[in-house]
Amino acid sequence: MADLQSVRAAISDAAARIASDTPRLDAELLMAHALGVSRQAMLLKHLGDPVPEGFAALVEQRVAHEPVAYITGSRGFWTIELSVGPGVLVPRADSETLIEAAVAHFAGGDGPGRVLDLGTGPGTLLLAALAEWPQASGLGVDASEIALGYARANAATLGMGERVELRAGDWSEGIDGEFDLILCNPPYIGTGEELGPEVRVHEPAEALFAGADGLDDYRRIVPGLPRLLAPGGIAVLEIGWTQGAAVSALVAEAGLTPALRKDLGGRDRVVTAS
Repeated sequence: MADLQSVRAAISDAAARIASDTPRLDAELLMAHALGVSRQAMLLKHLGDPVPEGFAALVEQRVAHEPVAYITGSRGFWTIELSVGPGVLVPRADSETLIEAAVAHFAGGDGPGRVLDLGTGPGTLLLAALAEWPQASGLGVDASEIALGYARANAATLGMGERVELRAGDWSEGIDGEFDLILCNPPYIGTGEELGPEVRVHEPAEALFAGADGLDDYRRIVPGLPRLLAPGGIAVLEIGWTQGAAVSALVAEAGLTPALRKDLGGRDRVVTAS
């Protein structure tokens, strides 16, 4: 019977059924959620416990390719925990490369005073940057009211509500002033590219696709960067791993200096503009 099975055994059984790149981790996160404890606490203290009611249903959701973050309602990113759900892009570890690039740029200095996040989603990059630099304030822009709702809730939960302005908008249109740090993770997948069911079925298409070559939004975003960047500032753009040369060319055409940065997997992940 399920109630006599241990947490340890149930995790192993679930991992064997989950088709993902990280089945064991997925199963552990779902079990920790079902137990109402952190994953670390579960691994240290609860592996011999009986399986909690509701775990099997969570596994079925994951087997149907629903993202773990949607099932649990949260995702860790950089040093913060974010509430997420259907209608917003799930924060990904690769996107931490943008914060790493910003940290490297401001190393040894005071850090950015004003931060702009174009396409902020649930506040992922903006709130991570504000956690890194407590003296900074920021503006997050997104076309999705669903995403902005999550961003507002996350800012409040993290105690950053007074430091953040969140605004509905179309990239940088209507934005005035200069920013020391501009962050942007735009849609960059070509409309003909294949995606797994977890992304294709569940995550919002408007946060994923950007024309036949995946570059449509860069063509709109990059020309506006020079007027928004403060002296000594930097813009950090996430890219698809094959798009480094094309996005770098757009940055150079805008009169800025591009540089590439790789993610932990060794693939091009970021183009900076300064």
